[in-house]
Amino acid sequence: MATEPTAEPTAGSAAGSTAGSGAHPAPVLRQHAEDAFAAELAALAAQDDRPRPERWRLSPWAVATYLTGGELPDGTVVTPKYIGPRRIVEVAVTTLATDRALLLLGVPGTAKTWVSEHLAAAISGDSTLLVQGTAGTPEEAVRYGWNYAQLLAHGPSHDALVPSPVMRAMADGRIARVEELTRIPADVQDSLITILSEKTLPVPELGSEIQAVRGFNLIATANDRDRGVNELSSALRRRFNTVVLPLPATLEEEVEIVTRRVGQLGRSLDLPELPGGAEQIRRVVTVFRELRAGLTADGRTKVKTPGGTLSTAEAISVVTNGLALATHFGDGVLRAGDVTDGILGAVVRDPVADRQVWREYLEGVVREREGWKDFYRAAREVGA
Repeated sequence: MATEPTAEPTAGSAAGSTAGSGAHPAPVLRQHAEDAFAAELAALAAQDDRPRPERWRLSPWAVATYLTGGELPDGTVVTPKYIGPRRIVEVAVTTLATDRALLLLGVPGTAKTWVSEHLAAAISGDSTLLVQGTAGTPEEAVRYGWNYAQLLAHGPSHDALVPSPVMRAMADGRIARVEELTRIPADVQDSLITILSEKTLPVPELGSEIQAVRGFNLIATANDRDRGVNELSSALRRRFNTVVLPLPATLEEEVEIVTRRVGQLGRSLDLPELPGGAEQIRRVVTVFRELRAGLTADGRTKVKTPGGTLSTAEAISVVTNGLALATHFGDGVLRAGDVTDGILGAVVRDPVADRQVWREYLEGVVREREGWKDFYRAAREVGA
């Protein structure tokens, strides 16, 4: 399972609009991975003496270390971006060093997007060559489009061509990313087949083609709950090596992930660390894990499962929102009441069936759990 720590933006970082002449650039809310972790990437590059594939910024070993964390010979600490089996990362990195594209598959909240961003940042130094998959994604987003003013004025030309992120990655030998591949219509998906198999992108209007240079590859992500939406064709699936990102294996692993991410998000939002945080994080994670599994942590009681995913990402959101509530409207201590509203919103997606599941869990499990009386009372007060 991945963790998604975000470095705190600093004044003067690459930013959006400025107000008035001579104004300092506003700090961005979220930096790209290659900017947020530039110091770690530079330290790895300086001490990386292993073979690097052509146009890679780091060796495969260094890329895996960047994602999983470690300490370098000079004492530099590389923070983990992914908490889970290192072997999963090694397989993903190795895939990108071959001629096969990489498909990251998993349930919502397993940080597929985060892992793909960090892989692209470590390999190419640029994680922005991104195609966001939706039901309305056109073929132009994967292949190329046209500047219609130029096209009408002068006809098809290289100046009128608007390259897609994939075309730019091919020309420059970098990593392209496609998010939510199975959300993209099947005919648009299949425009990737020639790109991935022949490593070329024909431009018939110009009688030419773009050939991928060494260093090019593609990372796609897909939600395995989207099966049946726009299934990949067998021809396209063969062009990918699939790596499944699992949910956290243990309670302690998931607590670590949520704690790390909430801490980073809190700093970026100027939220202080509050007393009670560790206890409430453990409670939120425990509730989510038990409802996901349909079984209490001690294995003694079966519980019904709601319709939602109750992912680690949702747990992070619940706790972060709780921190904001405690900071701005509370007494400066993160309490059960600050997180129960968020838990209710995450669990109860179906107002009838899921609410019944939540009530049975509260009365059958939480009510009898030692040390959870405050959580039980807070959950009842928010309408459970």
